[in-house]
Amino acid sequence: MFYGSIPALVTPFSGNCVDEDSLLAFVDWQIEEGSSALVPCGTTGEVATLTSEEQHAIFRLVVDHVKGRVPVIAGCGSNSTTTCLDHVKAAKDAGADGALVVVPYYNRPSQAGLVAHFLAVADASELPIIVYNVPGRTVADISVESLAEISRHPRIVGVKDATGNLARVTAQRLTCGEDFCQLSGNDDTALGFNAMGGVGCISVSANVAPKLCADFQSATLEGRWDDALKLQDRLYPLHAALFSDASPGPTKYALTRVRPGYPEEMRLPLTPASDGSKRAVDKALEHAGLI
Repeated sequence: MFYGSIPALVTPFSGNCVDEDSLLAFVDWQIEEGSSALVPCGTTGEVATLTSEEQHAIFRLVVDHVKGRVPVIAGCGSNSTTTCLDHVKAAKDAGADGALVVVPYYNRPSQAGLVAHFLAVADASELPIIVYNVPGRTVADISVESLAEISRHPRIVGVKDATGNLARVTAQRLTCGEDFCQLSGNDDTALGFNAMGGVGCISVSANVAPKLCADFQSATLEGRWDDALKLQDRLYPLHAALFSDASPGPTKYALTRVRPGYPEEMRLPLTPASDGSKRAVDKALEHAGLI
Protein backbone atom coordinates (compact mmCIF):
# COMPACT_ATOMS: atom_id res chain seq x y z
CA MET A 1 0.00 0.00 0.00
CA PHE A 2 2.83 2.41 0.84
CA TYR A 3 5.96 2.47 -1.33
CA GLY A 4 8.16 4.66 -3.49
CA SER A 5 8.86 8.35 -3.05
CA ILE A 6 6.69 9.85 -0.31
CA PRO A 7 7.36 13.51 0.52
CA ALA A 8 6.97 14.65 4.12
CA LEU A 9 5.20 17.80 2.98
CA VAL A 10 6.37 21.22 4.08
CA THR A 11 3.64 23.47 5.47
CA PRO A 12 3.53 26.89 3.77
CA PHE A 13 2.74 29.87 6.00
CA SER A 14 1.66 33.40 5.21
CA GLY A 15 1.31 35.94 8.00
CA ASN A 16 1.83 33.09 10.48
CA CYS A 17 -1.26 31.31 9.14
CA VAL A 18 -1.33 28.15 7.04
CA ASP A 19 -1.29 29.21 3.39
CA GLU A 20 -3.96 26.86 2.09
CA ASP A 21 -3.76 27.92 -1.56
CA SER A 22 0.01 27.33 -1.67
CA LEU A 23 -0.40 23.97 0.07
CA LEU A 24 -3.01 22.72 -2.41
CA ALA A 25 -0.97 23.85 -5.42
CA PHE A 26 2.04 22.09 -3.89
CA VAL A 27 0.02 18.88 -3.44
CA ASP A 28 -1.01 18.94 -7.11
CA TRP A 29 2.60 19.43 -8.21
CA GLN A 30 3.79 16.54 -6.06
CA ILE A 31 1.25 14.17 -7.55
CA GLU A 32 1.94 15.35 -11.11
CA GLU A 33 5.67 14.78 -10.58
CA GLY A 34 5.17 11.15 -9.54
CA SER A 35 5.11 11.05 -5.73
CA SER A 36 3.59 7.74 -4.56
CA ALA A 37 1.91 9.06 -1.40
CA LEU A 38 1.90 12.21 0.74
CA VAL A 39 2.61 12.82 4.44
CA PRO A 40 1.09 16.04 5.79
CA CYS A 41 2.05 17.21 9.29
CA GLY A 42 5.32 15.38 9.68
CA THR A 43 8.54 16.80 11.10
CA THR A 44 9.29 18.62 7.84
CA GLY A 45 5.77 20.07 8.00
CA GLU A 46 6.70 21.89 11.24
CA VAL A 47 4.03 19.91 13.06
CA ALA A 48 5.54 20.85 16.43
CA THR A 49 4.52 24.46 15.76
CA LEU A 50 0.94 23.66 14.70
CA THR A 51 -2.07 23.67 16.98
CA SER A 52 -4.15 20.50 17.02
CA GLU A 53 -6.91 22.41 15.24
CA GLU A 54 -4.53 23.43 12.46
CA GLN A 55 -3.13 19.91 12.21
CA HIS A 56 -6.57 18.35 11.83
CA ALA A 57 -7.63 21.04 9.36
CA ILE A 58 -4.59 20.21 7.21
CA PHE A 59 -5.57 16.52 7.28
CA ARG A 60 -9.01 17.42 5.92
CA LEU A 61 -7.68 19.92 3.41
CA VAL A 62 -5.11 17.57 1.89
CA VAL A 63 -7.35 14.48 1.82
CA ASP A 64 -10.26 16.39 0.26
CA HIS A 65 -7.98 17.86 -2.40
CA VAL A 66 -6.12 14.64 -3.23
CA LYS A 67 -9.41 12.84 -3.89
CA GLY A 68 -7.82 9.41 -3.80
CA ARG A 69 -5.14 10.11 -6.41
CA VAL A 70 -2.45 8.86 -4.00
CA PRO A 71 -2.57 7.63 -0.40
CA VAL A 72 -2.39 10.23 2.37
CA ILE A 73 -0.50 9.23 5.53
CA ALA A 74 -1.31 11.71 8.28
CA GLY A 75 1.37 12.68 10.81
CA CYS A 76 -0.27 11.79 14.14
CA GLY A 77 2.54 11.35 16.65
CA SER A 78 2.72 12.75 20.16
CA ASN A 79 4.53 12.08 23.44
CA SER A 80 1.05 11.61 24.95
CA THR A 81 -0.85 8.48 23.99
CA THR A 82 -4.17 10.25 24.57
CA THR A 83 -3.22 13.11 22.26
CA CYS A 84 -1.95 10.67 19.65
CA LEU A 85 -5.29 8.87 19.74
CA ASP A 86 -7.06 12.20 19.13
CA HIS A 87 -4.87 12.84 16.09
CA VAL A 88 -5.45 9.35 14.68
CA LYS A 89 -9.21 9.72 15.09
CA ALA A 90 -9.09 13.08 13.30
CA ALA A 91 -7.06 11.50 10.50
CA LYS A 92 -9.60 8.69 10.14
CA ASP A 93 -12.50 11.16 10.16
CA ALA A 94 -10.73 13.19 7.46
CA GLY A 95 -10.43 10.11 5.25
CA ALA A 96 -6.66 9.55 5.48
CA ASP A 97 -5.27 6.21 4.33
CA GLY A 98 -2.81 5.74 7.17
CA ALA A 99 -1.21 7.33 10.21
CA LEU A 100 2.48 8.01 10.82
CA VAL A 101 3.11 7.73 14.56
CA VAL A 102 6.47 8.83 15.89
CA VAL A 103 8.14 7.14 18.85
CA PRO A 104 7.11 9.24 21.90
CA TYR A 105 9.68 11.91 22.60
CA TYR A 106 10.92 13.92 25.59
CA ASN A 107 9.54 11.71 28.37
CA ARG A 108 11.86 8.80 27.39
CA PRO A 109 9.56 5.79 27.87
CA SER A 110 10.97 2.30 28.39
CA GLN A 111 10.65 -0.40 25.74
CA ALA A 112 7.61 -1.68 27.64
CA GLY A 113 6.13 1.81 27.49
CA LEU A 114 6.78 2.07 23.75
CA VAL A 115 5.12 -1.28 23.11
CA ALA A 116 2.13 -0.30 25.25
CA HIS A 117 1.85 3.06 23.48
CA PHE A 118 1.78 1.62 19.96
CA LEU A 119 -0.54 -1.23 20.86
CA ALA A 120 -2.98 1.20 22.52
CA VAL A 121 -2.96 3.37 19.41
CA ALA A 122 -3.40 0.39 17.09
CA ASP A 123 -6.20 -1.10 19.20
CA ALA A 124 -8.15 2.18 19.01
CA SER A 125 -7.36 2.93 15.37
CA GLU A 126 -9.14 1.96 12.19
CA LEU A 127 -6.15 3.16 10.13
CA PRO A 128 -2.94 1.32 9.24
CA ILE A 129 -0.14 2.58 11.48
CA ILE A 130 3.44 3.27 10.38
CA VAL A 131 5.88 3.54 13.28
CA TYR A 132 8.32 6.43 12.93
CA ASN A 133 11.62 5.66 14.63
CA VAL A 134 13.92 8.70 14.72
CA PRO A 135 16.06 8.49 17.88
CA GLY A 136 18.11 11.53 16.84
CA ARG A 137 15.01 13.62 17.57
CA THR A 138 13.09 11.57 20.11
CA VAL A 139 16.00 10.14 22.19
CA ALA A 140 13.88 7.00 22.65
CA ASP A 141 14.67 4.23 20.15
CA ILE A 142 12.25 1.36 19.63
CA SER A 143 14.32 -1.80 19.51
CA VAL A 144 14.13 -4.44 16.79
CA GLU A 145 12.61 -6.82 19.34
CA SER A 146 9.93 -4.33 20.40
CA LEU A 147 9.12 -3.51 16.79
CA ALA A 148 8.77 -7.22 16.06
CA GLU A 149 6.37 -7.57 18.98
CA ILE A 150 4.07 -4.77 17.88
CA SER A 151 4.31 -5.76 14.20
CA ARG A 152 2.10 -8.74 15.02
CA HIS A 153 -0.81 -6.32 15.45
CA PRO A 154 -2.76 -6.30 12.17
CA ARG A 155 -2.92 -2.50 12.02
CA ILE A 156 0.81 -1.87 12.57
CA VAL A 157 1.97 -2.33 9.01
CA GLY A 158 5.37 -0.70 8.69
CA VAL A 159 8.17 1.51 9.92
CA LYS A 160 9.75 4.75 8.82
CA ASP A 161 13.29 4.03 9.93
CA ALA A 162 15.43 7.13 10.45
CA THR A 163 18.03 5.46 12.66
CA GLY A 164 20.65 5.58 9.90
CA ASN A 165 21.56 1.99 10.77
CA LEU A 166 21.20 0.02 7.55
CA ALA A 167 21.74 -3.29 9.33
CA ARG A 168 18.36 -2.76 10.95
CA VAL A 169 16.62 -3.25 7.62
CA THR A 170 17.71 -6.88 7.52
CA ALA A 171 17.17 -7.40 11.25
CA GLN A 172 13.65 -6.00 11.01
CA ARG A 173 12.93 -7.99 7.85
CA LEU A 174 13.87 -11.21 9.66
CA THR A 175 11.91 -10.43 12.82
CA CYS A 176 8.89 -8.54 11.47
CA GLY A 177 8.47 -10.50 8.24
CA GLU A 178 8.93 -9.77 4.56
CA ASP A 179 5.49 -8.17 4.27
CA PHE A 180 6.24 -5.56 6.95
CA CYS A 181 6.65 -2.26 5.06
CA GLN A 182 10.04 -0.63 5.63
CA LEU A 183 10.44 2.98 4.49
CA SER A 184 13.66 4.92 4.86
CA GLY A 185 13.50 8.11 6.87
CA ASN A 186 16.81 9.31 5.42
CA ASP A 187 17.25 10.31 1.79
CA ASP A 188 21.02 9.89 1.80
CA THR A 189 20.91 6.18 2.69
CA ALA A 190 17.76 5.27 0.73
CA LEU A 191 19.77 3.42 -1.93
CA GLY A 192 21.30 0.99 0.56
CA PHE A 193 18.05 0.82 2.51
CA ASN A 194 16.10 -0.42 -0.51
CA ALA A 195 18.88 -2.80 -1.53
CA MET A 196 18.46 -4.48 1.85
CA GLY A 197 14.70 -4.84 1.55
CA GLY A 198 13.16 -1.39 1.91
CA VAL A 199 10.37 -0.32 -0.41
CA GLY A 200 10.55 3.47 -0.33
CA CYS A 201 11.40 6.67 1.49
CA ILE A 202 9.40 9.24 3.42
CA SER A 203 11.50 12.00 2.02
CA VAL A 204 12.59 15.58 2.63
CA SER A 205 14.30 15.96 -0.75
CA ALA A 206 11.15 14.92 -2.60
CA ASN A 207 9.65 18.25 -1.59
CA VAL A 208 12.16 19.95 -3.87
CA ALA A 209 12.92 17.27 -6.48
CA PRO A 210 9.81 15.09 -6.63
CA LYS A 211 10.36 13.69 -10.12
CA LEU A 212 14.01 12.81 -9.53
CA CYS A 213 13.16 11.16 -6.21
CA ALA A 214 10.27 9.26 -7.81
CA ASP A 215 12.52 8.11 -10.65
CA PHE A 216 15.17 7.04 -8.13
CA GLN A 217 12.68 4.99 -6.13
CA SER A 218 11.25 3.38 -9.27
CA ALA A 219 14.76 2.39 -10.35
CA THR A 220 15.47 0.66 -7.04
CA LEU A 221 12.13 -1.12 -6.91
CA GLU A 222 12.59 -2.34 -10.49
CA GLY A 223 16.14 -3.51 -9.83
CA ARG A 224 17.73 -0.95 -12.16
CA TRP A 225 20.62 -0.36 -9.81
CA ASP A 226 22.91 1.41 -12.30
CA ASP A 227 20.18 3.98 -12.96
CA ALA A 228 19.53 4.29 -9.24
CA LEU A 229 23.21 4.92 -8.52
CA LYS A 230 23.37 7.68 -11.12
CA LEU A 231 20.32 9.36 -9.58
CA GLN A 232 21.77 8.92 -6.10
CA ASP A 233 24.92 10.75 -7.18
CA ARG A 234 22.85 13.49 -8.75
CA LEU A 235 20.70 13.96 -5.65
CA TYR A 236 23.24 13.37 -2.88
CA PRO A 237 24.48 16.97 -2.53
CA LEU A 238 20.84 18.09 -2.22
CA HIS A 239 20.18 15.53 0.52
CA ALA A 240 23.09 17.05 2.47
CA ALA A 241 22.30 20.70 1.71
CA LEU A 242 18.73 20.42 2.95
CA PHE A 243 20.14 19.71 6.41
CA SER A 244 22.85 22.38 6.31
CA ASP A 245 20.68 24.40 8.71
CA ALA A 246 17.67 23.58 10.91
CA SER A 247 15.09 21.76 8.82
CA PRO A 248 12.94 22.72 6.99
CA GLY A 249 14.58 26.13 6.51
CA PRO A 250 16.84 25.02 3.65
CA THR A 251 13.97 23.08 2.05
CA LYS A 252 11.71 26.11 2.03
CA TYR A 253 14.49 28.20 0.54
CA ALA A 254 15.08 25.55 -2.14
CA LEU A 255 11.40 25.68 -3.02
CA THR A 256 11.64 29.42 -3.65
CA ARG A 257 14.27 28.57 -6.28
CA VAL A 258 12.39 25.76 -8.05
CA ARG A 259 8.89 27.20 -7.52
CA PRO A 260 9.21 31.00 -7.59
CA GLY A 261 6.70 32.63 -5.28
CA TYR A 262 6.63 29.76 -2.82
CA PRO A 263 6.45 31.27 0.71
CA GLU A 264 9.65 30.89 2.73
CA GLU A 265 8.07 31.92 6.04
CA MET A 266 8.59 29.66 9.06
CA ARG A 267 7.25 29.59 12.60
CA LEU A 268 9.43 30.26 15.61
CA PRO A 269 11.53 28.80 17.06
CA LEU A 270 12.42 27.72 13.52
CA THR A 271 13.97 30.38 11.32
CA PRO A 272 14.82 30.70 7.61
CA ALA A 273 18.04 29.22 6.26
CA SER A 274 21.30 31.06 6.83
CA ASP A 275 23.24 32.62 3.95
CA GLY A 276 25.77 29.78 4.07
CA SER A 277 22.99 27.21 3.90
CA LYS A 278 21.43 29.02 0.95
CA ARG A 279 24.72 28.88 -0.92
CA ALA A 280 24.95 25.14 -0.28
CA VAL A 281 21.38 24.66 -1.50
CA ASP A 282 22.02 26.70 -4.66
CA LYS A 283 25.10 24.63 -5.48
CA ALA A 284 23.21 21.38 -4.89
CA LEU A 285 20.28 22.47 -7.04
CA GLU A 286 22.67 23.29 -9.86
CA HIS A 287 24.38 19.91 -9.48
CA ALA A 288 20.99 18.18 -9.71
CA GLY A 289 20.04 20.21 -12.78
CA LEU A 290 17.07 21.77 -11.03
CA ILE A 291 18.09 25.40 -11.63
